[in-house]
Amino acid sequence: MKAALSLDLDNLWSYLKIRGDERWCSYPTYLPRLVPEVLDRLQRAGLRITFFLVGSDAERTENGEALRAIVRAGHDVGNHSHRHESWMHTYGRDEVRDELSRSEDAIALATGVRPNGFRAPGFALSADVVSVLAERGYRYDASTLPTFIGPLARAYYFRSATLDARQRRERATLFGSWRDGLLPNKPHRHRDAALLELPVTVTPLLRTPFHVSYLLYVASYSRSAAIAYFCSALALCKATKTMPSLLLHPLDFLGAGEAQGLEFFPGMAMEGERKRAFVSDVLAAYARRFDVVAMDDAADAVEKSAALLRRVPA
Repeated sequence: MKAALSLDLDNLWSYLKIRGDERWCSYPTYLPRLVPEVLDRLQRAGLRITFFLVGSDAERTENGEALRAIVRAGHDVGNHSHRHESWMHTYGRDEVRDELSRSEDAIALATGVRPNGFRAPGFALSADVVSVLAERGYRYDASTLPTFIGPLARAYYFRSATLDARQRRERATLFGSWRDGLLPNKPHRHRDAALLELPVTVTPLLRTPFHVSYLLYVASYSRSAAIAYFCSALALCKATKTMPSLLLHPLDFLGAGEAQGLEFFPGMAMEGERKRAFVSDVLAAYARRFDVVAMDDAADAVEKSAALLRRVPA
């Protein structure tokens, strides 16, 4: 069975922005030092993945070489919005269209590749986003996380943030609501748009996340428990014929003292080399159980197999 692997290339400034930290305005970046480390580990593991890129990062010259290196290494690139605002689902149709267009142009200019897949920041999907993606010829969206624990993740993320009333309203649905646990956990097409949805897979039946940031949070208490939980989730995917789509984030590769200002994030107290070694073990376990591919190849597999694809209401 094939399995998808992707990385949302959220930058230092984007994490600060979501928390209302004004330091984001200078666009601090860790991409020039982070991307070579990630590419090296992927090469050693023999994995090709999809990097979801942010248009604002693609516009900035200091990130150019890192983003071009992703394409040179043979990896796929997708669109992760232009401004990385987790309230994108509140945009009107024209604002969604402008957001996607600006990001597409910036990514194409920086990398030479125009993306045809999309993941919204903070899983901020709406009917207008789906409709405009289909209108613009996107092949797939990957913005759903069908779990019940979104409100708990949001409370954890903002427990020490300094946000005013407007900012809290904007971010009120970051990571979704409990109702997201009712969304399909398997690839499907949106009923009202010819658009394939590739969810970020959660544990079948239990609907608990197992993306790598979540595993690192568990590993900060017990490494063996985190690996056992991950392997159990993968076994359930096989048993239920659910093609898994595993999500990585930059902070999965950065440890204590390596991303100033992001100490609040789960797992950031863990030493960097220990963290990266754990991620390498997770990816190795994933590759032992599945044929791991980038999102574009996963979309190919889904479209060729009626058993993997279903149609659901909008």
